[in-house]
Amino acid sequence: MSRVILVKSENRAQGVAACLTNLGRNPVKGQAVLLKPNLNTADPCPGSSHNDTLKALIQGLWGLGAASITLGERSWQSTRQVMEQKGLPPLLDELGVGVIVFDELPERDWVLVNPPYSHWPEGFRVARPVLESPCLVSTCCLKTHQYGGVFTLSLKLHVGVVAGARQGHPYMRQLHDSPHQRLMIAELNQPFKPALVLMDGLEAFVEGGPMTGKRARAGVFLASEDRVALDAVGVAALKGLGSTPEIMDRPVFAQEQISRAVELGLGAAGPDQVEMWGPDQASRDKAAELAAILARG
Repeated sequence: MSRVILVKSENRAQGVAACLTNLGRNPVKGQAVLLKPNLNTADPCPGSSHNDTLKALIQGLWGLGAASITLGERSWQSTRQVMEQKGLPPLLDELGVGVIVFDELPERDWVLVNPPYSHWPEGFRVARPVLESPCLVSTCCLKTHQYGGVFTLSLKLHVGVVAGARQGHPYMRQLHDSPHQRLMIAELNQPFKPALVLMDGLEAFVEGGPMTGKRARAGVFLASEDRVALDAVGVAALKGLGSTPEIMDRPVFAQEQISRAVELGLGAAGPDQVEMWGPDQASRDKAAELAAILARG
């Protein structure tokens, strides 16, 4: 069973803290943590990670005994500019967090990965710090994706560890021009495994995305070691809010991102392998609601 912690909350600091407190085990104690946020652009959350969420998560990771924390990211635009637009540099300095701007890595630190039976024409290059991290922690938002991905949760978040046009590589064009885009999203997750993924679902985009879209209040925070289980619960949450036909008219585990990730052995293979757990009655009630949506498909 893959456990997903679900916390019903309207407060980011409380929601994140409750997720971390109830993990059941400590995946970061004594580890050098690499934190991958959602900073593709500087658009307000859920267009990008909320600063309050990042602050609460970083404080929680320190509280769990992380040996060090470094934030690493590649944005669609200049990553440093995105961070500056969000006011992150002083916050990260205050919290004792280092920064790796993947844009600025030398060519030797973009490692070619070419998995068998992949839909990537010649493989893809992944930032070396991600491949070599002893403890990758990722944090995503809850939203749809209007440019072919259908949704952008934890699997899609990791597109930001693959080299882009700023690094002189065609991978993003290949991804977005391909009819196999959703399969390719799952495939780029093969070379690494996060120790923990946390989703900020306080607000969601139920249409549009990933930068802007139609908003809805979901009021949930999710945490799991299993990317597939977490994304499945996230899609169930979008279904519960009412979303696009691509979300509403297809069973959760029939979504191509998820079904391909299952084929690759990246996580839970179906609803019967996902266990949602909430620390209080409101959270348990929401978990039961989403479990019913998962079971119906």
